[in-house]
Amino acid sequence: MPDSSLVNLARQRPDPALCPTDQDTIPPRRQQKKKIDKQSLDYVLRTGLAGGLAGCAAKTVVGPLDRVKILFQASNPQFAKYTGSWFGVVRAMKDIYRQDGTWGLFRGHSATLLRIFPYAAIKFLAYEQVRAVIITSREQETPWRRLLSGSLAGVTSVFFTYPLEVIRVRLAFETKQSSRSSLSSICRQIYREHPTVPPSSPDTKLPVTPPRSGLVNFYRGFSPTIWGMLPYAGMSFLTHDTAGDWLRHPSISKYTTLPDDPSLSVPSDKPPQLKYWAELMAGGFAGLVSQTASYPLEVIRRRMQVGGAVGDGHRLRMAETMKLVWREKGLRGFFVGLGIGYFKVVPMVATSFFVYERSKSKLGI
Repeated sequence: MPDSSLVNLARQRPDPALCPTDQDTIPPRRQQKKKIDKQSLDYVLRTGLAGGLAGCAAKTVVGPLDRVKILFQASNPQFAKYTGSWFGVVRAMKDIYRQDGTWGLFRGHSATLLRIFPYAAIKFLAYEQVRAVIITSREQETPWRRLLSGSLAGVTSVFFTYPLEVIRVRLAFETKQSSRSSLSSICRQIYREHPTVPPSSPDTKLPVTPPRSGLVNFYRGFSPTIWGMLPYAGMSFLTHDTAGDWLRHPSISKYTTLPDDPSLSVPSDKPPQLKYWAELMAGGFAGLVSQTASYPLEVIRRRMQVGGAVGDGHRLRMAETMKLVWREKGLRGFFVGLGIGYFKVVPMVATSFFVYERSKSKLGI
């Protein structure tokens, strides 16, 4: 008769694996969600990287359209005949391609990427940091707080990267093959520009800006840029986050959100990730709303930025530029190129938010 202790030991021993790989079939243990310190250097670097990659991807997608839009907004004489219709956009792109090939469609794109990586990195990082300060709980997720967070993020990013934007616009504005300028020569040209003072007249009521040269030339159009960035960035983030809330509503979330990935370690306060089409839809809607809210100021900014390359070369002030646009084309002049603006901004913002959200998940933030 076997010893009772041996029998009990045999009962407690687990059944042996049927084959050496049986243990591999055990599902992986789900990683616990962690609380992220948004002030840590690791979070700052990861967020900046995700934002920079998102900006570069978005700008590359719409590079040719961006070139044509700048030519339309700044009233380039060679392309003025193409404005006002969708066929004009296509014909303008064909004209550029015929003259300069594929690289002509991406004229100024190197300066774009040089500017957009720090710009997008700072914008998304600033948004996350401002949100962490003024939105500390779910109850504080109000439209006004989201609008303020986005506006402050946009202003912060513009302040640090605006000179690169001026260089990019000047490169994209050039169309004559004989007068192609390098990045370094464009910088020297902008720095050395000494604007002339137009002759005064009895009808002149605005004070004339005294002629200056130097670093101040790299901030042409800065005032309308700041005013335009307030509604653009604010409405962009507000609309994206609000649309994301709608798409995550419990009644449709099973169709619009992805299941939790057990292999990823995600923050405890991060909402469920949207499916690719839902994320693109939220970003595209954000681009549509933000572009409409800020476009007139964008037209004014472009005209001021190329002030040293057209006309008599004197520096235009914001009020003077508004009067000039109104005198030339009336109210319609403030919306020249809005159609191509929609065609460009919707996929650009959609791509930007999509790449940013996916990069955050891959980077564990």
